[in-house]
Amino acid sequence: MVKLVLLHKADSIYEDEPDIVYDFPRPYLKAVEEAVGDWIVYYEPVKAGPRGYFAVAKIGRVIPKPGAEGRFLAMIAPGSFLPFDREVPRLLNGRPMEAALTDPDGRPKKGGAQQLAVRRLAEADFARIVDLGLPPQLERIEATRYDPQPAELAEDAGLFERPVLERLTRRPYRDVAFRRKVRAAYGYRCAMSGLMLRNGGGRPEVQAAHIRPVERQGSDSVRNGLALSGTLHWMFDRGLISVAEDCETILVSHNKVPGDVSRRLLAPGGKLVRPEDARNAPHPENLRWHRENVFGRGLPDGPAPWEDRA
Repeated sequence: MVKLVLLHKADSIYEDEPDIVYDFPRPYLKAVEEAVGDWIVYYEPVKAGPRGYFAVAKIGRVIPKPGAEGRFLAMIAPGSFLPFDREVPRLLNGRPMEAALTDPDGRPKKGGAQQLAVRRLAEADFARIVDLGLPPQLERIEATRYDPQPAELAEDAGLFERPVLERLTRRPYRDVAFRRKVRAAYGYRCAMSGLMLRNGGGRPEVQAAHIRPVERQGSDSVRNGLALSGTLHWMFDRGLISVAEDCETILVSHNKVPGDVSRRLLAPGGKLVRPEDARNAPHPENLRWHRENVFGRGLPDGPAPWEDRA
């Protein structure tokens, strides 16, 4: 197996969905087949946008692209895709992040190597890029963001220095990374109420909801997430609310949610608040999955958050 850098452009002729599939031509087939079962890093060229290295994923299998002679699809292993907490530039202090793109004097190589859509990546370079994009101390950074000495840190002081691959597969770490990206994408504003609430210490009250749950083959892509208040997150997970085919109209299960409740909780007009960056908007397929598999599927267990429990 071998690790790779995969070049991705949002406006490319290749039909990539970074958390699901990577579309590539035959010249790269051998390298991609060698990477099956191993990790890759996604890279967006500076000319196409400011992102640089922006996510990590694992290749599950490679298949011919139906109806496209000479094209292939690298299928991303479910649950492996994870966007970087901070995007990593191609150059750091003038030196490329990839040894294969570096001259002996440390300067970037000239020529077409950096334009290759698929590049083999040394283990050390992979670890360095991931450490910059997904820092080992990310859980500590988040836990101390609004509380310098949170109680949970004392429970496992060694939690934050785990090796790269262990971090990439560890659910608590991935949940923190997902939460940070989704909440930031929506400006810490609830996508359904439009409200941006913070507690007395400045901590955002908004949560990050998976549209398609991880245990149901959902990814940790921002496009599989919504920033929601606690009550709306509860309602969304239980199928009391969803989003229509237009990807903006909020659907309400009116036979389960009283009208006065939905009027109090949802933004006027019943439209979804969109992320500032259109690339982070919920993917239509994820919303479709939620409508067809979760919305209106039955009454939730226990009392609803808005019910009087006195």
